[in-house]
Amino acid sequence: MFRSLLLVGAGGAVGSMLRYAVSYAVGKYTQHPFPFGTFIINIVGSLLIGLLFGLAAKNQWLQEGGMLLLATGFCGGFTTFSAFALENVSLMQKGQSVTAIIYIGLSVIVGLLLCRLGMWLAG
Repeated sequence: MFRSLLLVGAGGAVGSMLRYAVSYAVGKYTQHPFPFGTFIINIVGSLLIGLLFGLAAKNQWLQEGGMLLLATGFCGGFTTFSAFALENVSLMQKGQSVTAIIYIGLSVIVGLLLCRLGMWLAG
């Protein structure tokens, strides 16, 4: 159990730091109400977790501790539903409901498609 917690924690720490760095970099170069940083993070994370689950079927290392480190830890720390929810509520409160609806739709559809693509690429 302790080993599992360390793997998840290590992956989560790296994922969270990378999420912050990507959000910071994207925010620095875009001045648009659409939350591109979180969108990019979540769709890349969807592709990555699809790849990981596809590879796990073939790779014993991923089945043992790799999925805890990479899927649960890194992807869990990298992607963020809470920021997604907050950004959408904020957009709606600012009267930008159309942008919020586009963000929600694109995030769900593109995220699902990229997760499936990742599984297909690994397969």
